[in-house]
Amino acid sequence: MRDLLLTAAMTHAKGHIDKHIANVEVYLNNPVGVGEHPDIMEAIEHELEEIAKYDDNLEMIKKYFLPES
Repeated sequence: MRDLLLTAAMTHAKGHIDKHIANVEVYLNNPVGVGEHPDIMEAIEHELEEIAKYDDNLEMIKKYFLPES
């Protein structure tokens, strides 16, 4: 059960990281196509903060809950 829960938490975090990376790529490659975000840099900064949050979650799982290899 422990391994299943840790794997689920890591998969969840990785999925969110991928989602926010995709959003940044959209902003970088087609900024005029994102009309609801007039301040593209602010939107990118928000996405980077989300990536950092989930990356921190992954690192905490690895540091405190996974055995050292």
